[in-house]
Amino acid sequence: MANQISTNPDELARSISEAAPSHYTLKIQSFSLLTKNDIDKYESGEFEAGGYKWKLILHPGGNKSRNVKEHLSFYLTLADASFLFRNNWEVHAYFRLFLLDQRSDNYLIVHDATGKARRFHRLKYQWGFDQFIPIRTFNDVSNGYLLDDSCVFGAEVFVTKETSSGKGECLSMVKDAISSKHVWKIENFSILESEYHESQEFFAGDQKWKIQLYPKGRRHGSGTHISLYLTLADSATLTAASKIFAEFTLRIQDQQQSRHIAGKVSHWFSASSPESGWAKFASLVYFHHSGTGCLVKDICIVEAEVTVNAIANSL
Repeated sequence: MANQISTNPDELARSISEAAPSHYTLKIQSFSLLTKNDIDKYESGEFEAGGYKWKLILHPGGNKSRNVKEHLSFYLTLADASFLFRNNWEVHAYFRLFLLDQRSDNYLIVHDATGKARRFHRLKYQWGFDQFIPIRTFNDVSNGYLLDDSCVFGAEVFVTKETSSGKGECLSMVKDAISSKHVWKIENFSILESEYHESQEFFAGDQKWKIQLYPKGRRHGSGTHISLYLTLADSATLTAASKIFAEFTLRIQDQQQSRHIAGKVSHWFSASSPESGWAKFASLVYFHHSGTGCLVKDICIVEAEVTVNAIANSL
């Protein structure tokens, strides 16, 4: 039988019960050595409840990432959160966390004061209590929680519902995005035989890219223009929902007077749209004219400047 003894404004309630936790018990010996050895986070082994695997996470000096002070922080987390990501799934569960009073042989139980089940899903798969118990209260021998530097925690988890959370995506904007430049020198241009030619791969925004050049044109530029494109080098590895937003400039150098031919555009690159550029980048007549500087000693120099500003991935 449990008796509620206190509730605080953070929707946290404390009760006392003689019944031991039914799903998992965590005993820690030489507890003080956690802090002495700078172990500010301890993860328990996995345990099963309600058809799912869970873990307990304890911060003996408080969860520093949440600026918790003077309290133990104690949480419940799904051990295999990737399952939720793969299946767009969410698990609703009511849980209680335990701390044994070794003097009275009963348990302090900490639970949600609202009595609501918590939703464990791809965006939040850990729940618990930043201020599980004040460190001073925990260390006070008269309370029985820490005796002979030993303590016992526990958990009960009751899954109430499982639902599909639908599809989703995460858009990450790149702060202070850096432009990357690649220079491609094409020799013996007049004897190129293939329909198109590709530069070596280069990196921009943690992605691999290539420049594609069609010396006799492509699509509506075929036979009249040089066609020039920027393409993802490994687009086949992207998931269907992955997209990369890049701003880029392609340029054919004027090797004589620096009157370069350039085009600038932005594009969402993806597996279904891995390239962007111009079918009519430069007319063949202009390109091959000796005064334009595009082709000097049968050498053409192409540049690409690429800035990745955003990346979208499925959740």
